[in-house]
Amino acid sequence: MLEPMRKRHTRAIDLRFRGPEEKKDEAIRALRDLGFVEESHSIPWREVLNHPEDEHPGAILAGARCKEGVTQRELAGMTGIPQRHISEIENGKRGLGKERAKIFGEALNIDYRVFM
Repeated sequence: MLEPMRKRHTRAIDLRFRGPEEKKDEAIRALRDLGFVEESHSIPWREVLNHPEDEHPGAILAGARCKEGVTQRELAGMTGIPQRHISEIENGKRGLGKERAKIFGEALNIDYRVFM
């Protein structure tokens, strides 16, 4: 007995274009005719992180550290900042401050202002 065919899943992609404003409606109509659906919502990055406001610098520090493949202990050795302090910053138990942000930025090849 033949099984009913399942509908194939279409792999979704997001498109973003820049062009003349007067052609916007025409472009939207053309894309709709091709089966695209307009989604005009976005989610703020702070909402995606899902961290309380005062933990953002620590979450960013942890992300930058992981991106560079550096452990807390290695970062402590690179910066002279105790590993315990790095852990406390990442867990939102200790503030970061501008001077430490600059030190971490230098060590992790990232602009220190992302921590602020």
